Amino acid sequence: MTANHAPHEPTEPHEPREPHTPLPPPPDQEGPETVSPTGQATGEDPARVAQSGAYLTTAQGARLYESDHSLKAGARGPVLLQDHHLREKITHFDHERIPERVVHARGAAAHGVFRSYGTASRVTKAAFLAPDVETPVFVRFSTVLGSRGSADTVRDTRGFATKFYTEEGTFDLVGNNIPVFFIQDAVKFPDIIHAGKPHPDREIPQAQSAHDTFWDFVTLHTEATHHTLWNMSDRGIPRSYRMMEGFGVHTFRLEAEDGGTTLVKFHWKPRLGVHSLVWEEAQIAGGVDPDFHRRDLHDAIEAGAFPQWELGIQTFPDTPEQTFEGIDLLDPTKIVPEELAPVQPIGLLTLNANPKNFFAETEQVAFHPGHLVPGIDITDDPLLAGRLFSYLDTQISRLGGPNFAQLPINRPHAPVNDMHRDGMHQTAVHTGIAPYRPNSLDGGCPFLASAEQGAYVEVPVAVPESAKRRVAPESFGDHFSQPRQFWLSMTPTEREHIIAAYTFELGKCAVQAVRERALTVLANIDPVLCEGVAAGLGLPVPPATVPFADIEPSPALSQLGAVWPLDGRTVGIVTDGTTSTDTVRAVHDAVDAAGMVPLIVGPTGGTLDATGAPLMVRRTFATARSVEFDTLFLVGAPAPGLDARGSLDAKAGHLPADTPPVDPRVTLLLNEAYRHGKAIGGTTGAAGALRAAGLPEDAPGVVLGDDTGAVLATLTELLGKHRVWQRFPSAL
Repeated sequence: MTANHAPHEPTEPHEPREPHTPLPPPPDQEGPETVSPTGQATGEDPARVAQSGAYLTTAQGARLYESDHSLKAGARGPVLLQDHHLREKITHFDHERIPERVVHARGAAAHGVFRSYGTASRVTKAAFLAPDVETPVFVRFSTVLGSRGSADTVRDTRGFATKFYTEEGTFDLVGNNIPVFFIQDAVKFPDIIHAGKPHPDREIPQAQSAHDTFWDFVTLHTEATHHTLWNMSDRGIPRSYRMMEGFGVHTFRLEAEDGGTTLVKFHWKPRLGVHSLVWEEAQIAGGVDPDFHRRDLHDAIEAGAFPQWELGIQTFPDTPEQTFEGIDLLDPTKIVPEELAPVQPIGLLTLNANPKNFFAETEQVAFHPGHLVPGIDITDDPLLAGRLFSYLDTQISRLGGPNFAQLPINRPHAPVNDMHRDGMHQTAVHTGIAPYRPNSLDGGCPFLASAEQGAYVEVPVAVPESAKRRVAPESFGDHFSQPRQFWLSMTPTEREHIIAAYTFELGKCAVQAVRERALTVLANIDPVLCEGVAAGLGLPVPPATVPFADIEPSPALSQLGAVWPLDGRTVGIVTDGTTSTDTVRAVHDAVDAAGMVPLIVGPTGGTLDATGAPLMVRRTFATARSVEFDTLFLVGAPAPGLDARGSLDAKAGHLPADTPPVDPRVTLLLNEAYRHGKAIGGTTGAAGALRAAGLPEDAPGVVLGDDTGAVLATLTELLGKHRVWQRFPSAL
């Protein structure tokens, strides 16, 4: 299960000279299905929509004999205007970037398939949710605040957007990894994003909320409190996209075959469980590997550890009040605890292929919550109403016009006859002379369909008669009871992480009034939370201004306490590269057989000398860092490598005259892994490395022994809980 990112064809050290057609893509990649701009299956080999031919050409297909030099008037003369190849090449380069998304600019994506269990058939007539229907999907994950060049592991909300290519048209479920939003009405969306984005005078800080404008807004606008608390929890720094929940955020309305309606909330439940980084891990990863999450996703798919999520729904009676157990279902800052409305699984999502081209697919994919299919309808959530306008407007701006649905990644897999014509980037060659209806000149085509013929018909919901006003329902006014429920649902360790996050973020604010106002908000959630943050900021504890809600915790909100599968988890096997090669092989093969990814870490790159297939060293002491490993297995105590000098690798520091017995970069690796609560195992000879790192051999989660099978079994058991939580003793 090793993901090595090596070329899928042997690469020669010299430049190839014998012409041949483009190489096929690696086996872990696939592109959009080959359908026409109007949604018709073409039957084309996917390779035919990529570049073709063995020779370099112009955009019009003319072969080129040279592409390293401009056409000049003599070897030292001026460049000639007639050099059409130069102008075409430069012009295309100048325009090969499109405007990035205002939010969710930093993303990663994958192809997959969704298989319906059929359990949703009782509440919706959507064809893709019928029993055993398989639907191709494209899923994009993202951060919200950062630019395309920002880091993956910042504390932020994550997008979780899924495009279902159904036989009835495209359905987009566009959600986040947090089930609530900062605001209740879309009219305030520019405000919250402007507040979270870098300060306009300095364009800093990038991709983070630890600054004055963000906290100024969310402390003045307390409806943001619930989302902010989720973001300050470990949910704000996921371990992996593969270990992240997804939520539709809004309440949707489903319609069954008999016309009955049900209100629902959508949930994505990861098969690997919900896990997070600790804050120091996130900071280290942001420096040593800003692409940490996108690399993890693509590596797992390449290695065959396909990420999976169950799609589930919470169902509620579709009453005129649109409330459930006193909770307003149209308020996007509220959840319905799973203890009150269990999440019912309705299908399985499997991501099984990486994109072939980041720009053509991940960057150009266009989601829209208004892309619906029969059986799924919207509600009057005022945030959702604004999104229905905003997404379409955004696609036109980003993708150059109204024909963005004709880009291969966006093409429906259902027939399209929309009567839209022309416009920028029109790639369909339409026929007929009457793009209007009714018409007789084109034989009346296209025709309207009835509901029985599969037409999308909105549910005829009664609209209450009322005067037009800019107001929110009274039920939207409770901003603190659910944040308090979230806090009370956390374990002591998770609560301390929340206190630390608030203390860090508010400590970055320069304006004293903003910090003080934030404490008044926290005082209305819980005194322990407020006191902990106030102590870190050196400020007095303000009194609560509203009574505390008498509310039950929701255990489903905590990430701790369960045991999860280990598919795609990374195991760092640390060796000196010369001894105990048989042990290295035994550990490597056992890890691979368990569905995890073994990464051998040695003093240099290359292969280990052993009988059998070569063992590749995937990381060196210079390139390895603890954040990329879920657990470590040490084969012995590696002595300092030849490059263990600060002048070559700053991580090695300055070695004293009496050279230490263990490479200092290995002791750094051990210290970080131990500090971050990761299980550490090894042979008996690894005890020296632990001593050099100052770590106790009998500490929780440290397993040594010469029976590698037994050591690995214990490590596997520990890894199923994600971390060795005993190393995080709580004072709460």
